[in-house]
Amino acid sequence: MEEWHSLTKTVFVTKILMAKEKPDLVYGTLDMLILKSLQHEPRHGLAIADRIQQISRDILRVEQGSLYPALYRLEAQGWIKAEWGVSENNRKARYYKLTPAGRKQLAAETEHWSRITTGINRVLAGT
Repeated sequence: MEEWHSLTKTVFVTKILMAKEKPDLVYGTLDMLILKSLQHEPRHGLAIADRIQQISRDILRVEQGSLYPALYRLEAQGWIKAEWGVSENNRKARYYKLTPAGRKQLAAETEHWSRITTGINRVLAGT
């Protein structure tokens, strides 16, 4: 019986630790954050990740393994456009800018996010 209790306790602790390891970004929000970071000016990939981290005050961090596939996906959807340029440290880099379709998508995703978070906040505030 003691062995079963110990095993149950270990499984419970493991589940708590696994829950704490959840990614910081909610599924589907990365696209919106990238589009938002490009709203005012073109940026290269690492500058996009840095901007998201800066605006979120280091709460959100976008890893390269997530960022570049998302950029390619957004470009394929026509929401951003990439052009080669030279970065601030004099390196060749792809700069991404928001297209008119991307601006429209950003507005739609922002409205959707606002609606969803309002609903979540209502549930959390409820008794």
